[in-house]
Amino acid sequence: MKKILIVEDDILIAEIERDYLEIENYEVTICQDGQEGLRLALKEDYDLILLDVMLPGVSGFTICREIRKEKDVAIIMVTAKKEDLDKIRGLGLGADDYVVKPFSPGELVARVKAHINIHERLKGKNSGQKEKEFERGCIEAAHLKILPLSRQVFAGEKEIELTNKEFDLLHFLASNPNIVFSKDTLFDRIWGLDALGDTATVAVHINRIREKIGTDEANTKLIETLWGAGYRFRKG
Repeated sequence: MKKILIVEDDILIAEIERDYLEIENYEVTICQDGQEGLRLALKEDYDLILLDVMLPGVSGFTICREIRKEKDVAIIMVTAKKEDLDKIRGLGLGADDYVVKPFSPGELVARVKAHINIHERLKGKNSGQKEKEFERGCIEAAHLKILPLSRQVFAGEKEIELTNKEFDLLHFLASNPNIVFSKDTLFDRIWGLDALGDTATVAVHINRIREKIGTDEANTKLIETLWGAGYRFRKG
């Protein structure tokens, strides 16, 4: 049975979410405090976390950032905030999706199912997969290695932890080296036409990727910004 953690201070909303999810045979835990929610998220193994932004103790943004340092778990942020800046901030910290209150419980369940399925597919690795990567689709540039099948990225010998969208964005650029892509094109390719947020999300993710790749001079120059045009992955 899949396990879901709901971190939500409004118990009525949390119970509605729980009831709809339990109908779909999910095991649900409710937490109303930010500090306790963070503790549970880091201690227990959940398949997905529904995370409110405005919480007592610790904000949802902080919880999301701390979870992403330790775990690769699906995170959907649920909040009353409608401003695009808040959506972009949540996505930039590693959230997989963003739902604004009031929302349809049926839609929420559908998103939960979709993101759990996505994470399951991405985690499907076999013992010999890493070796196969170097024969099938491994991308190498400077000190960076990108392994598409296992969705792993290495800077030298160090593995870099990327969120799903960060990996998708880096892999797309690296798979099309020396081609300039506009923010609009990248947003449509990676997030889709119906996605939340806007093209500013692309810049947020590019900056996060650059930070994670590290300070090695060769790596920092891999993703170039062409002002007024977009971004390109420089290779060769």
